[in-house]
Amino acid sequence: MRDSRLGEPSTSHKGGRTFVQVKTESCSLAAGESLREFFEETVADAAARRGSATTDAVRGYLAGLLSDFARPDTLVHDTLSRPLTLLLHEANCASGFERFERLRTLGDGVLYVAGFFRDHIVHRGVELSYVNALGAQAYGGASQMLKRPTTSNDDQDIFCELSNNFHEFAELLSEIAELFHTQAVGVTPRATVHLYERWLKTGSNVVLRALSERGILPLRGTDTLH
Repeated sequence: MRDSRLGEPSTSHKGGRTFVQVKTESCSLAAGESLREFFEETVADAAARRGSATTDAVRGYLAGLLSDFARPDTLVHDTLSRPLTLLLHEANCASGFERFERLRTLGDGVLYVAGFFRDHIVHRGVELSYVNALGAQAYGGASQMLKRPTTSNDDQDIFCELSNNFHEFAELLSEIAELFHTQAVGVTPRATVHLYERWLKTGSNVVLRALSERGILPLRGTDTLH
């Protein structure tokens, strides 16, 4: 298995600041104070739809992660542009707080990429299970640094929960990414065809719901729309 550089998200720059817009059917939110609340609601709704057994702490952490990635910093840039195995090696070679921060940031970056840039991962020939395993390992390392000798193995911190359930949380972020995508494409006939083609490719329930809301019931294997 080869490692790969994973591309970074595009952002817009005005006056030396980085901005991102989150569009919904009813509003357009610019990055700012309300962005965290928006993501908290989005994560909670997605977790409820999936039936994910997430704690309040982890849902809050995921909302903060999405808010942070709206304004990526240097370490986040590294996570998205350098080989993941090299980043994990560098994190494990560090010590103290720097090691913890590198492991945590790597886990965050891999989780975000696995959720929002899944197509790009596949396109680069990197198996998603491999990426998920690296992310889980990074979070697991951060969790181990928080444990005390008297801590029970049954006591899970946030990073332990993220590590143990990395695949599920990546799927949750992927669903959120699909939701944003379906809301951004518009309601033109061309957009509907685009959603249908995406549903054929991914089988996404989010895209299927978007098609249903347009009065379309696609049938897999028939190349027809009803």
